[in-house]
Amino acid sequence: MARPEKNRKILQPPIMKGFKPYGIPQCKMESIRLSLEEYESIRLVNYEMLPQKEAAVHMNISRPTLTRIYNKALKNITKAFIEGKTIEIEGGNYEFEKDWYKCRKCHKLVEEVENKSIAKKKKICCAEELININEL
Repeated sequence: MARPEKNRKILQPPIMKGFKPYGIPQCKMESIRLSLEEYESIRLVNYEMLPQKEAAVHMNISRPTLTRIYNKALKNITKAFIEGKTIEIEGGNYEFEKDWYKCRKCHKLVEEVENKSIAKKKKICCAEELININEL
């Protein structure tokens, strides 16, 4: 019996739900799923330019596990790019380090808002429309 996977830490959620290729009709597109931990591995290693050892510490996993997640993410992104498929970023075994909120109207991400009245005082856009994405 395999040991259950522990949740990977995600510092911040992606600002988008995925990507669509240009020039292919929507009805003919297939999609590839990129998990949130795969997204986070790409963000830490390629965008933040962290060594894999440091990225693994940020995600609270071992370096070999990070390498497996990272390589799977690269394979999925490459397949989508070459075959003209959409990428949907969703799911996986993850937990956010902080509470994150997203505006239903403008899709802006906001971290750790105690309540909506404080959000209004801080002049955070669309404070009434914030939804907690940690609970989705």
